[in-house]
Amino acid sequence: MPIIEIKNLTRKFGSFIAVDSLNLNVEPGDTFALLGPNGAGKSTAIKMLTTLLPATSGEALICGFSVSTQANNVRKVIGYVPQLISVDGSLTGLENLLLFARLYDIPGKECKPRAAEALTFMGLSDAAKKPVREYSGGMIRRLEIAQSMMHRPPVLFLDEPTVGLDPIACNIVWDHIQQLKKEYGTTILMTTHVMDEADHLCNGIAFMSRGKLVVAGTPQQLKESINKPEATLEDAFIHYTAETLSDGNEYRTVSRSRKTEKRLG
Repeated sequence: MPIIEIKNLTRKFGSFIAVDSLNLNVEPGDTFALLGPNGAGKSTAIKMLTTLLPATSGEALICGFSVSTQANNVRKVIGYVPQLISVDGSLTGLENLLLFARLYDIPGKECKPRAAEALTFMGLSDAAKKPVREYSGGMIRRLEIAQSMMHRPPVLFLDEPTVGLDPIACNIVWDHIQQLKKEYGTTILMTTHVMDEADHLCNGIAFMSRGKLVVAGTPQQLKESINKPEATLEDAFIHYTAETLSDGNEYRTVSRSRKTEKRLG
């Protein structure tokens, strides 16, 4: 039985359709990516699935709970790491986790042990008592992931988890995410612009364009489906979406610039 079931999920802003009748299932233990250019509807879909934004129509079930009628139950079984910073820079790493533990009604006697365990697991024990404003970008991301997993949810949503990070920090963050999966069997639904990241880390991918799901499958299935020798996931994406970003930022240009940043470190 799918752990995430999305049925005709739609979100409109006035006459603009941000997400258009999205249908998708994610199985337990999967790492699944929504890929698409800015404005494709990825983050809007994530916000609906995490109960931060009501759907205009359609339905989604997380662990069997409805995002529209059982939002409190959904919040108990999910973790969420948004694009924007979600920790308090004036607090220490430990203080951030303890605050989050209280917000999630983790029993008092378990708060400190869980926080310490999370910091150790994410490689942040040495920085536990430092203000987060002194953390690097990669350390902040790891702290946010630790925070999102404090209540040990079976489903984790990651909205561009490595955006703005250098390649070394990206690898460290993903090493820890992979450890989470092995330790807890966590199901991950993520968005990203980094094709290599999705290709190597995900066993399921859906391409979105202009609010619609265009095609879904494994990375290998998508690459093989375009009948191009040695096709990359980026080739498959361009083939299926044929979409450019707004304001003159064409997808190939964005991808190329990210690759250059990765090469130069």
